Amino acid sequence: MVRGRPRRSGAARAAAVLAAGCALTLVAGTACAQGGDAGSEAPDEGLAGARPPEQRGDVTTVERPDLESVFDDAGVEGTFVLHDTRARESTVVGADAAHERAVPASTFKMANTLIGLETGAVSGLDEVLPYGGEPQRVDAWEQDMSLREAFPASNFPVYQELARRVGHERMAAWVDRFEYGNRDVGGEDVRDRFWLEGPLEISAVEQTEFLASLARAELPADRAHQEALREIALVEEGDGHTLYAKSGWAVDVDPAPGWWVGWVERGADLYTFALRMEMDEDANAELREPLARELLVELGALPGEAAGD
Repeated sequence: MVRGRPRRSGAARAAAVLAAGCALTLVAGTACAQGGDAGSEAPDEGLAGARPPEQRGDVTTVERPDLESVFDDAGVEGTFVLHDTRARESTVVGADAAHERAVPASTFKMANTLIGLETGAVSGLDEVLPYGGEPQRVDAWEQDMSLREAFPASNFPVYQELARRVGHERMAAWVDRFEYGNRDVGGEDVRDRFWLEGPLEISAVEQTEFLASLARAELPADRAHQEALREIALVEEGDGHTLYAKSGWAVDVDPAPGWWVGWVERGADLYTFALRMEMDEDANAELREPLARELLVELGALPGEAAGD
């Protein structure tokens, strides 16, 4: 069991938003002026509620505390990061949690799929892997599946089999090569569940960085394998956009993180995103995608009324 971070009160979360901004710039090695970001350009006048931008390396970070109401209205705690790869700008909702790491749960299936293909642990997306024959928490998982089927179904035992085939040493090497989160896959004893129970953890910001490399096929892996992963991560096409995503939910840690991560392509624009929320109730699982979509529309990454489309 991985111990989760303590829950903050609403007042503490609000105070932490201010502290988080300074923490971001200090980590990046830049100055953090008291009372604001001296020397920064003023935020876009069209971004009502946006705080002055900060620099994180060559990426500008804009906080949107006004959009925290999306989580508040749903009665959940969460964070959301949108990274505009062309503008080199990240928009953060819930800044105090954006850099906090949590287990990636099934969002790791993106990396796991790619590692499986790279190492030859599976011949391709259509090779069928056994689930093992044991009763599962989800009835739909109680069948052998190919990765093409198992990815959208989040078939945990099939991906456990894939991880066992990759092996502990090769998995550790590839996770490190991908610079994935804290890069810690633990020991041999957790080789087939380190992404669900720990010690592997990743933040919402780090998710968007990993996804940016994947979406542009810039990971240190065969381009054909990255393209294959795109095939099974595709969620929808339409209205001049293409959406790729993966959900995740770690039920055996406390607090239990729920994820919806991915990227949106709109012409020459590429936006990667990561939503993470605390799953206090099973019913909250149904909120991940709708809340992420609402924020994607609000921020103009997906078409919709709030984005002016």
